[in-house]
Amino acid sequence: MDNKVNILGTEYTILIRKYDEDERFKDRSIDGYCDGLLKQLVLCDMRTWPEWEKESEEYVDASMKQTLRHEIVHAFFDESGLADSSFKVNGPWANNEEMVDWIAIQGPKIHVAWQAVGDL
Repeated sequence: MDNKVNILGTEYTILIRKYDEDERFKDRSIDGYCDGLLKQLVLCDMRTWPEWEKESEEYVDASMKQTLRHEIVHAFFDESGLADSSFKVNGPWANNEEMVDWIAIQGPKIHVAWQAVGDL
């Protein structure tokens, strides 16, 4: 995996850390995060996540890819100015985990559809 990704002209570094190397994984019960200030996408190496020892490599890889897509969506919101300046009801809509998950999960399908019609 390339350890850099361009998000709207800003280079983000992709970091993979072991569960015990980043206290945020345990403290927040998360498997990844986007740091818009440091321009980093940080993923937990799910092979080191407690109770994931018996998961297959295929499952672990699929989980980490989905998490990376999710964090990339957060980065796009950050770089476009939507994360901080969005209308607040119960927090900014651009930080809504359900919406970010939807885009991260459906994004590959949308990409295929765009390619099929030549709209990329």
